[in-house]
Amino acid sequence: MSTKDKVIGTDEAWESGQLGTDEKHAHPVDAETAKQIDDALGLQMISIRLDKGLIESFKMLGAFHGLGYQPLMRDALKRFADAEMKSIVSGFVESQTKQQTHKRTSAKVTPPKIKKAA
Repeated sequence: MSTKDKVIGTDEAWESGQLGTDEKHAHPVDAETAKQIDDALGLQMISIRLDKGLIESFKMLGAFHGLGYQPLMRDALKRFADAEMKSIVSGFVESQTKQQTHKRTSAKVTPPKIKKAA
């Protein structure tokens, strides 16, 4: 490699993938380091069986967005779970508000009407 073929180590070169994407320079870390990384990132390995078509769709979507399919799946699952939790909490708050409103309106007791003596 000549000097003119070398890429200057800038942040942009790393972010764009000009540097650091060649697998011949990648080395796996030992199990303890991998565990420490997962713990620091709050990640847990799981095993799941998915339709091949779904995986292929995520691979195509990932390629379109410049991501690997697994990080894209992780992001999609996180967005889904966050939206579902918000929906559940919102529904719970709404039902509690309705119950409180119902309690307040039913708690208002109207005094019985007194009949006039004939």
